[in-house]
Amino acid sequence: MSRTSTLDRPVRPPASNLVSRLVNLLPAAPSGWVRPIVIANLVGEIGIVVTGGVVRLTGSGLGCTTWPECMPGSFTPVRTDASQFHDLVEFGNRTLTGVVGILAIATIWAVFTRWPARTRMHVLALAVLGGIVVQGVLGGITVLTGLNPWLVMGHFLVSMVLVAVSTALLRGTLDERHGPGELVVHPLARSLAIATSAVGAVVLVLGTVVTGSGPHSGDALTPNRTGFDPKTVSWLHADLVMLFCGLVIATLATVIITATSQRVKRSWYVVLAVTLAQGVIGYAQYFTGLPVLLVLLHMLGATLLVVALTRGVLDTRSVAV
Repeated sequence: MSRTSTLDRPVRPPASNLVSRLVNLLPAAPSGWVRPIVIANLVGEIGIVVTGGVVRLTGSGLGCTTWPECMPGSFTPVRTDASQFHDLVEFGNRTLTGVVGILAIATIWAVFTRWPARTRMHVLALAVLGGIVVQGVLGGITVLTGLNPWLVMGHFLVSMVLVAVSTALLRGTLDERHGPGELVVHPLARSLAIATSAVGAVVLVLGTVVTGSGPHSGDALTPNRTGFDPKTVSWLHADLVMLFCGLVIATLATVIITATSQRVKRSWYVVLAVTLAQGVIGYAQYFTGLPVLLVLLHMLGATLLVVALTRGVLDTRSVAV
């Protein structure tokens, strides 16, 4: 009985090579389509955050009572007098997840066929699709556990990561060669930009704790909250926001002084503008009793801040042409 030598066994190609081979079977994306597809992908990720906010703020988190079905025995809402509008809101958010998934697949096709040798772009594009799958599973577990506030927070934060990754993809479409360009600011400015973004991430996490401790738990009938005192966590969040604002101003000043590119200056002016707008909305919602519209605007602002910070850090390097 003969034994097969290990040298004779077929070598399994890496996963990235398998994806590349599959993509190579498809027609190449026209160059004029690539950037619009990547922009649509980012808009879709922002949209899923906003619609998720609508689900939470309208108390529709359990509008679909199970997962992956919406209702037992049905993937679509089953209308009853008691369902009101909550099932339609939740089902709409789930439907948009499918749209975002299609956009992520289109982004993979566009990036792989436009830049077959840019591994970083490939990883980012695949990460978006993988993150959407994680979001779907985490969202299902969240529903099945009755909107556990920590899982709801995790669900939102994964969306923020996907927004950041999608922004990095969009910035990468400006580069024509592999890898980022040279620094266009002093290294201290880049370090400050990264530190500011890190503090911004902590601000974001504390913001989800504030929401999870307040009245907008996600379900109108059975609220599920963290148990923290909303006032205490709100002021902790506000204190950290003060530090964040100071870092944004310090970063912008350093960028203005040292930058050799107008692009990075504009990016950090945008960061400052979004930060100030967020601060105004945040204090307004706190002192007006958390009206739904202001809370939703604050969630949208948080998403735009992630976009601005990601772009601000990436623009500290030149476009690689």
